[in-house]
Amino acid sequence: MNFPLFLARRLSLSSGGRKSSPAIKVAITAVALSIGVMLAAISIVLGFKREIREKVVGFNSHITLYSIPQSEGDDNLVSLTPSLVKLLDEEDYVTDYSLEASIPAILKTPDNFKGAYLRSLSGKQINDFLTRNLEEGSLPDQKLPADSTKMQVVISRIAARQLNLKPGDRIDTYFISDDVRVRKLEVTGIFNSHFDSYDDIYLYGSLGLIQELGGIEDHQGTTIQVQTDDFNRLAENTVRLQNRLMEALADGTVYKFYRADNALQQGAGYFRWLSLLDTNVIVVLVLMTFVACITLISGMLIIILDKKRFIGLIRSLGARRSKVRSVFVYMALRIAITGMLIGNGLMLIFLYCQDRFHLLPLNPEAYYIDFVPVEFNWPLFGLLNAGVAMIIYLSLILPSWFASGISPAETMRYEE
Repeated sequence: MNFPLFLARRLSLSSGGRKSSPAIKVAITAVALSIGVMLAAISIVLGFKREIREKVVGFNSHITLYSIPQSEGDDNLVSLTPSLVKLLDEEDYVTDYSLEASIPAILKTPDNFKGAYLRSLSGKQINDFLTRNLEEGSLPDQKLPADSTKMQVVISRIAARQLNLKPGDRIDTYFISDDVRVRKLEVTGIFNSHFDSYDDIYLYGSLGLIQELGGIEDHQGTTIQVQTDDFNRLAENTVRLQNRLMEALADGTVYKFYRADNALQQGAGYFRWLSLLDTNVIVVLVLMTFVACITLISGMLIIILDKKRFIGLIRSLGARRSKVRSVFVYMALRIAITGMLIGNGLMLIFLYCQDRFHLLPLNPEAYYIDFVPVEFNWPLFGLLNAGVAMIIYLSLILPSWFASGISPAETMRYEE
């Protein structure tokens, strides 16, 4: 039998006849608040990273392929040729790819006008992204024949507000390439990603319309959007794809020089901003762990002073100093575990409600999102709890020496 653990479980944490000492309540509360704040900090930062990453990738994809002209007279169009399709299919980290095209446009109403780029609504990734951020209307139905949706577009909330448009409205759109062409486009939906720098300049429509206006063939566009299986290995996979394209150019498999860019480079400013949040989380974890440890040490010392008679009794019965220390370490761990269970339970409930109902709003102009995002990373939560428990345990060893230093003779002074 573990004698110190048995005593620690049987001993009361009360003091002076009260059900629970105020110091114990404070210690439990401090531990609960500390672990709750740490869980919230990690969950919110992970949520921010996920949301911002999805928005950057939504507008840019994981990897973007551009054509670089090598001589005078070369165009900058990409061609999704059978050889390039075969090359992309052979790369095991590539999960999806699509041809994209864009063209400058001017949206004109009787009262106002706006410059923008019409981008093609092609590929599963961009359709899923716009669906998640759609506020009104719907996307052009991809199941219908291409000719029936060629004149349909999805615009941003910024453009809709500036031009006073709503789903179902038609707008004259001027396209400038070799000459000026006019098309009357129908607005089927309005999206709002809260990324004003992107929302302000893009609307989405038919790839066929852009190819027709630009006078290019069905297999040509301005970029090729590539999705991969692991965002954390994006830089590595970009280099791999770039090297593979260089080899294909050298052996004549492809006839154009393609440059591979990725979302990390295209959204570098956003990701640098997110990296600053990691530092904030580390500071929060250190401070909250320090608060929990100091409060528990204070609570342990109060328990030791309250249990002096008990210490003298078991010492007089032959208990070794190490056993006495272990009793009070276990008692302090009871407080810590109680606080950790309360903190975990309450905070996880709150985070679930925030994830489900978006209780806490944010200013999207400052944070690019209109609610506080959260993400549940259970392995990381488990590691956090294990790490905090270990640090608390180690921090309690030193003050436990105070209990083992109390002699039986000294406790006799407190006898009535």
